[in-house]
Amino acid sequence: MTEQGLREVSNPSAIFLSRGDEVTSGSSVMVVWEGTRPLLVEIQALVDHSMMANPRRVAVGLEQNRLAILLAVLHRHGGLQMSDQDVFVNVVGGVKVTETSADLALLLAMVSSLRDRPLPQDLVVFGEVGLAGEIRPVPSGQERISEAAKHGFRRAIVPAANVPKSRRKECRCSVLKSSQMR
Repeated sequence: MTEQGLREVSNPSAIFLSRGDEVTSGSSVMVVWEGTRPLLVEIQALVDHSMMANPRRVAVGLEQNRLAILLAVLHRHGGLQMSDQDVFVNVVGGVKVTETSADLALLLAMVSSLRDRPLPQDLVVFGEVGLAGEIRPVPSGQERISEAAKHGFRRAIVPAANVPKSRRKECRCSVLKSSQMR
């Protein structure tokens, strides 16, 4: 909003990507489908040893129940125990993510925080995670990859079914297809 009225936001994804030059653990970038367009958002996780008998689970911008499900899947199929850890997750910029395409990005952010190992700056992630630990495809997968490539992301971890059939010119990134959590 300016004195002359409303102005178009030419790059809405830039508003929600607060990543600077400093690489930190517990952060991943995903492509969410908002209305009719893809939008890149950052998901942050903080996993820390709990001093309480019942560790805290806090989700801001994501569904609380989805967080509980993903922690159970991570334990059962990923072999990572977080029952003694507080888990805090946040979507940067106040975005509310309701689609399941955030599952894989959320899992990677939590593991990154737990192990204190940052993910690569040029990595984008999306995909639904099923209760059996399978990585399930999401709608508009190729468009999501293309949008990430436009913003300089060179690597992507996506469901196997969302891998581009042909290497299109606008998708100049290497894509790691995934079908299971293991």
